Amino acid sequence: MTLNAMIKNFAADESGAVTVDWVVLTAAIVGLGIAVMASVSDGLEDLSGDIENQLTSQGISTTF
Repeated sequence: MTLNAMIKNFAADESGAVTVDWVVLTAAIVGLGIAVMASVSDGLEDLSGDIENQLTSQGISTTF
């Protein structure tokens, strides 16, 4: 087998292509998750503060 034939066989081999696709897709999903978390975190922090204020200001009535 010549060097040229070995290079052609190597270039035509697709045994690892599916793994590369999954790595790229997984990286894209992780990137989107980080972007969503960064954009939602400020609003979520404000909302949790509002909930805390509402819960701490509530009084419990023990009589009817």
